[in-house]
Formats: sequence, C-alpha cells, structure tokens
Amino acid sequence: MPLPPALQSSRFEMKYLITEGCARAIRDFALSYLEPDEHDNPAEGFEYAVHSLYLDSPSLALCRATMQGQKNRFKLRIRYYDDLADSPAYLEVKRRLNDVIFKQRCAVRKSGIARILAGHWPAPGDVLDDTPRGRAALQQFLDLRTRIHAEGMVFVAYKREAYITPNSNAVRLTFDRRLHGALYDGSGMLHYNGDRVFPEVGGVVLELKFTDRFPVWMQHMACVFGLERRSVAKYVACACALRIPGLRL
Repeated sequence: MPLPPALQSSRFEMKYLITEGCARAIRDFALSYLEPDEHDNPAEGFEYAVHSLYLDSPSLALCRATMQGQKNRFKLRIRYYDDLADSPAYLEVKRRLNDVIFKQRCAVRKSGIARILAGHWPAPGDVLDDTPRGRAALQQFLDLRTRIHAEGMVFVAYKREAYITPNSNAVRLTFDRRLHGALYDGSGMLHYNGDRVFPEVGGVVLELKFTDRFPVWMQHMACVFGLERRSVAKYVACACALRIPGLRL
C-alpha cells in the first residue's frame, strides 16, 4: 500500500462544533476552493475511518495536560486507517506550542506494533519510512515514550470527511463524526473487542488547518456561518467517558 503524502511539519488548527445542516452548507462553500483528499471514499459518503491508539503515562499526564489547557503539550499515538494486516500504522508525535501544531510521523508495519507497545524499538524491517524525516520522527516518538514511561491507554476512532487544496496539503478542512473509544487491553494488537463508549461532543467537529496565514476565503466562511472556536479533545472525551479513575471533564 503506498504511503500518503508527507504531513506538514507545522500548521495552525482551528476547531468548531457545528450542526449537520451547517456541515453540508460549509462543504458546498468549501468545494469552490478544495477537493476531496486521497482517502475519501465516494461509496461511503466521502468518509473514511480514522483509528488511533493513544499512549500515555501511568498517571495520564498527557490527557491531564489537555484537560488543564496547557499551551505547550504533546500527544503520542499510533494511527491507522483499516484492519488490513499489510497496511501501515503510523507512530505520531503531535505537539502544540501556543496555537501552532507540529506533527511528526513514521510509518511502520502493523506486525511490529506489539514490540513497540512492549517498550522496545521496532525491528529494522518494520520501519517503512527509512528517510531522515521518518527516522527523526521515530526517534522522537520513542524518546518521549521512554521519558514518560508511556503505554497504550485508549483507542479513539471516528469517521472523517476531508478536503484539501489541489496538489498540496497546505490547507485542509475536515468534518469528524461518530466519535467512539475503547480501553486498550494490553494485547499488543491494534484492535478493540471490549465495551465501546460514544461520547457526545455536541455536533460535527469541524477543523480548519493551514500552514501559513488564515486563508481569506476561510475567514469569510467563518463570518458567514458564525463559527466560534471550541476546544474539542477527542482523546480526553473518550478517556472520561470510559470512566478512567481520576478523570472528569
């Protein structure tokens, strides 16, 4: 399976909660500037599944940092898009420095995930992105995991509808729906068979993402539809819905 285009190393992200009707109107507006991204599936209403296993310290320090609204924080997660054994998973570090998001990711074989979740380095043959950028992302992920003694905690999944600028990923607009989560069972596998939770976040999650200035057309769209920025933390919502001891929204 070919690897997707490299993610932007830094960008701005703005989140909003909107109604389904508003989502349809915004989609129609945005299609004058954007096109469906390479994952969108017309047979599924232009949606595709996004799955992530979030890693955290035993005290859930990363989850708590988000709940406390710390401006400088990071997340560790393993992201994948299907249950196929031969498709890649991605080790991701997502940092927030004030309003700027920095993301690093390295593609690895799913067969090597159990080794990583057990606290080891991946075997050389498990690393699919053997480039300077990929190796730097892998090193950062493993260093942060070791520093905070991170382990698998919570699966987070949802359906995503995404649009991007033609021939680039400089501007991106996404709608996320049907958020659900489950506890990681310690098996080393990227699947969840236990009870799932479906936290109610209050609507469709709209995200506007751009790498430079807030595009003028997006500013106009935000005014036309009366968009107001909100904090929508999917990992936190799922972790709290799972009633992990000591966590409360």
